[in-house]
Amino acid sequence: MLVAGLVAPPAALAAPRAPLVWAFGDSLSAGYGLPPADGFPSQLQAALRRAGIAATVRNGGVAGDTAAQARARLRWGLRGLGVAPDLVIVELGANDMLRGLPVAQARANLDAVLTELQRRHIPVLIAGMRAAPNLGSDYGRAFDGLYPALARAHRMPLYPFFLDGVAANRTLLQADGLHPNRRGVSIIVGRMLPAVTAALRQRQD
Repeated sequence: MLVAGLVAPPAALAAPRAPLVWAFGDSLSAGYGLPPADGFPSQLQAALRRAGIAATVRNGGVAGDTAAQARARLRWGLRGLGVAPDLVIVELGANDMLRGLPVAQARANLDAVLTELQRRHIPVLIAGMRAAPNLGSDYGRAFDGLYPALARAHRMPLYPFFLDGVAANRTLLQADGLHPNRRGVSIIVGRMLPAVTAALRQRQD
């Protein structure tokens, strides 16, 4: 019921939408081998809310995806969200590296992903990866330099290594030695949280 002379406020003003974060990546984002509640999106959402940010984190990870495969599904993935996300965490390249694919190929596909998000004015946090030592020093230098170069080129924030504090620690990994267990994900989230909150607050400003 409306009172004469008063106008009901628009719903968008009465109830602002909670920030939406999209974790767009591979099995590391998807929480491979874990119950959904223990995966990266769920743990990050809980951590953000404990920090006073009522964000929703949606899972955009597909196990096994290379940068090329993720590039191919980017647009329909964004459509599936229904609204433009307030932040996309781009976590890709690990499968390119594990398969020994050319670094230039990974860079071109990641560049295309970042360019499309930039074109849509969607903020991005790049989550980097590091090459396994068995791939050789030349490949390692080229691959490890990929993420800082892209961050500079697109002027986007970079979290240098998604598995920081977890990689090579068997107590924080699943039996395959590659994917983090629940405790490992918790450490990843804790270390990445300041970068995520900074990116979201910059968006709000």
